[in-house]
Amino acid sequence: MTTAPALDLLGIGNAIVDVLARADDGFLAAQGMAKGAMTLIDAAAAERIYAAMGPGVENSGGSAGNTCAAAAALGARVGYLGKVADDGLGRVFGHDIRAAGVRFPSAPLVGGAPTARCLILVTPDGQRTMNTFLGACTAFGPDDVAEAEVASAAVTYMEGYLFDPPAAQQAFYKAARVAHAAGRKVSLTLSDPFCVGRHRAAFRDLVKGEVDILFANEAELLSLYETDDLDAAVAAVRQEVAIAAVTRSEKGSLVVAGAEAWEVKAEPTTVVDTTGAGDAYAAGFLAGLAKGLALAECGRWGSVAAAEAIGHFGARPQADLKALVGA
Repeated sequence: MTTAPALDLLGIGNAIVDVLARADDGFLAAQGMAKGAMTLIDAAAAERIYAAMGPGVENSGGSAGNTCAAAAALGARVGYLGKVADDGLGRVFGHDIRAAGVRFPSAPLVGGAPTARCLILVTPDGQRTMNTFLGACTAFGPDDVAEAEVASAAVTYMEGYLFDPPAAQQAFYKAARVAHAAGRKVSLTLSDPFCVGRHRAAFRDLVKGEVDILFANEAELLSLYETDDLDAAVAAVRQEVAIAAVTRSEKGSLVVAGAEAWEVKAEPTTVVDTTGAGDAYAAGFLAGLAKGLALAECGRWGSVAAAEAIGHFGARPQADLKALVGA
């Protein structure tokens, strides 16, 4: 008999401190950045870009970390696993995520790479261009998967950005096996078309074999199934996961489960900064699911959370999400 979960959601991802600053297209061009992309950088590039950036705002970030913080704001019981170093930014991350109401039991890395940081340039049109130094994140492996935490969570939510080093891939499979052995669900966000293109075969195997709930934007889903036809991609994902939520920017989202599908409208908002929109959508959806809401209503919660996220600078919620969704 499956015991009642102690957590609604356990996130696993890259524990990153975000540094956000405004920039114009000229700055991006001068730095050789592809607008709107996420680029992995080394320590030297991180120092160079940071020195050239305008005034920045530091916040705990990382895709799954953002999802966990927003889900907690919606009343879900949330935990998070991710690797930070025993340094200043690592302490910033730990303080922020715990202050958001998220359980964070991961031990810091001692004597290795420094805590990861993501240098985010936001242009006047709200687009974000991300330069990520992964640092301590790359040390996350199977030993960091706290089995008791996974087994206690109704849904374990894994971040595609983390799915790069072989040890992290092993950690994903370990978490999925532990979750399913405990009668729990496994969720994955594909995170970025770059991630999908880099590890498409491995992602396909993971999705088909282990994932119950998949989050992807339209571009990521098309990349996963190597098609430019959304209907074909949706038909493919129907066969592989129980629930898929496909975000489509201003077109809203499409929630698919078995033979059924629901189109969910985007919530009206003024776009200030698109950082964390997909993270917030997943948070709203999973928080709604934890309350036993219908899937279309889970999608609405996701849309409301995403609209709140893109209506201000930074990825973590600043308004009362419970009030916004009407909880």
